[in-house]
Parts: sequence; structure tokens; C-alpha cells
Amino acid sequence: MPVKVIFIDPRGNPVEATGAPGDNLLRVGQSAGLPLEGTCEGQMACSTCHVIVAAEWFDKLAEASEEEEDMLDFAAGARRTSRLSCQIDLTEELDGLTVSVPAESADARRM
Repeated sequence: MPVKVIFIDPRGNPVEATGAPGDNLLRVGQSAGLPLEGTCEGQMACSTCHVIVAAEWFDKLAEASEEEEDMLDFAAGARRTSRLSCQIDLTEELDGLTVSVPAESADARRM
């Protein structure tokens, strides 16, 4: 069963993407053309895949690890509902998940 994700791009435009249960949110966002760099490829050594989870979805995610919380301290524009997209694996329960890509996001792979 596909899992729909709604990304709000840095300009405020919605971008709908789909993944499968077990897919990683970072890869789904990159496939949809969003500026989620993911420099460390999911090793939690950077914050270039930072997203802001819509408040109504935040408590439905698995809790962030201490390592993820530490990396979010370096994320530009971090908020209470910030997460690293590389640490979010899709489940059927997350169908309709909405996340915003901060305006401060830049993907050096595209520059």
C-alpha cells in the first residue's frame, strides 16, 4: 500500500510524493525533487535533511534519539517539531504525513 507524503517546499508550495512502508523520508523527498541534501547519507552526522513535521503528525512518529536531537541543534530554522528526514521510516499509519522543508534549506548537489 503506498504511503502519501505532502512536502511543503521552501517557497510554501505543496509537493505530493508517495513511498512504500519502510521507505526513508529523505529518499522519498529527494526523489520528489526537494532540496534535502542528506550529506551524511543517514548517518546523523549532519542536519542537511532537516524537515519540520506538521504539529498534528509529530506525536505519531517514533521518538527522536539523543543523537538526532543533538544534530537538530545545528539545523537552520529548527523548531519544536523538527526532525531529520533520514530518521523517519514510512509506515501505513503515516499515510498523509505533512512536513515542511525550511526556507533555509539548500542542496549543494544542485548548486
